Amino acid sequence: MWSFHRWFERHSLILLIGILVVVSIGGLVQITPLFFIESTIERVEGVRPYTPLELAGRQIYIREGCYVCHSQMIRPLRDEVERYGHYSLAAESMYDHPFQWGSKRSGPDLARVGGRYSDEWHRAHLEDPRAVVPESVMPPYAFLARKPLDLAQMGEHLRVNRVLRVPYTDAQLVNAAADARAQAEPLGEDAYDFSKRYPTADIRDFDGDPRRVTEMDALIAYLQMLGTGVDFEAFQAEAPDNQR
Repeated sequence: MWSFHRWFERHSLILLIGILVVVSIGGLVQITPLFFIESTIERVEGVRPYTPLELAGRQIYIREGCYVCHSQMIRPLRDEVERYGHYSLAAESMYDHPFQWGSKRSGPDLARVGGRYSDEWHRAHLEDPRAVVPESVMPPYAFLARKPLDLAQMGEHLRVNRVLRVPYTDAQLVNAAADARAQAEPLGEDAYDFSKRYPTADIRDFDGDPRRVTEMDALIAYLQMLGTGVDFEAFQAEAPDNQR
């Protein structure tokens, strides 16, 4: 046996082929089962697809490069959990294309920022970050409050996400533009229909200007829902002991 092993090591090409065969077999053993299960992500109650307004806000978040300085992934480390909250679950990002994970931060992690601050705080922070956080290096985004939200492609945006297996219904696709407007106009005529299609979504004037729907509305709506879908007290109560 040892003499055969010695011969094998002396022929580098054969050794390389052997390594590739072994690695390929190991890779197939790990990867193949994933093709025969519906999802590798354990679904968690409360996680839902983004509303059209939140989805538009997410696109603005990506467009303006917010992901460069803010991650959305709380690691299961004591200092991170004590500062930001419960560690991130895979299910919380199941409708993100692309996801906003990462560990490089110039600013705080935003995975649990939803509901932590008021809409007024977010507006002030986006308009003049140093007026709220003096040591901030974040650039101002006051122009978002002056820029009307483009609703023209809202339905197509949802349609593309449905291709990526986000479970939007036909009614949500057809009414995407109206729903984006309704979420930011709580007194509008479409607000009732919106609440039926997205029963857990917040409906209010996010940017403080009820006369129009702006990109500030969309971005604040997106920030305010981050991390709010899961009831972590219930999740902890239901989790097995080895996951608590």
